[in-house]
Amino acid sequence: MTSLQESPTAAGSGANASENFKAAAANQDLADTPPERVAAIVTAVLKGVHTAIEEYDVTYPEFQAAKAWLMAVGEGGEWPLFMDVFVEHAVEAQVARSQHGTKGSILGPYFLPDQVRLPARAGLPRRADEQGTPLALSGQVRDVNGTPLAGAEVDIWHADADGYYSGFAPHVPDGNLRGIFVTDDEGRFEISTIQPAPYQIPHDGPTGQLIEASGWHPWRPAHLHIQVRAEGHRPVTTQIYFAGGEYLESDVAEATKPELVIDPQDDGTGVRRSTYDFELESD
Repeated sequence: MTSLQESPTAAGSGANASENFKAAAANQDLADTPPERVAAIVTAVLKGVHTAIEEYDVTYPEFQAAKAWLMAVGEGGEWPLFMDVFVEHAVEAQVARSQHGTKGSILGPYFLPDQVRLPARAGLPRRADEQGTPLALSGQVRDVNGTPLAGAEVDIWHADADGYYSGFAPHVPDGNLRGIFVTDDEGRFEISTIQPAPYQIPHDGPTGQLIEASGWHPWRPAHLHIQVRAEGHRPVTTQIYFAGGEYLESDVAEATKPELVIDPQDDGTGVRRSTYDFELESD
């Protein structure tokens, strides 16, 4: 594993995630939601809190500790991390009930827009001495009726063999293991990269304090983040996992799904190969 001195801190990752989130959410306004809906949702959330306080006979010292923890999460810029790890999977599952096509998963806090565009068959940008088992993922993008989607974008990003993401770990070059593949005339693509490692979410801040106090672990299984986009179709944001992977059944973010697990096989040259097709529904 990479040395501790090179590890990204929760505060550093939180600051980057907060900046990226605010930029992406600049055009999203709560005012677009009717007041009665805001009131209903907030009332339900508060009712859940009030119920927990009553059910578990919460004391004033516990209440004050919770208030101090909430302040620390905000001051440390960890709200994107906390929400993406502990809440986003529930929102994604609810939204997915009305959608068709490839199964989705959470976006997570490590997405960065506007990465390098690549042809349908290429390697992800990486360091000359990038460590890790070579991995090739090929597939086809099509609509739910089976029509190939030429010119679709397969945006992929993932951690390195030590579990670190470019843009969030200071020792990893910008753009490392990130890129947007544009499908060919038959909607096909082939991505050459390395298999990522499981990783711990940044846990040296208040989010980590909550995990430790609760007796949980901070690990996510190894995965590829992929967002597939095509004009006139609903984008799919998902994650691809690896069969037999550690923490697959105990993901701290609860984002794994059986439909998203692949089982790459060595092709005899040391490269592990697998295929995965994506289906997009029309807007």
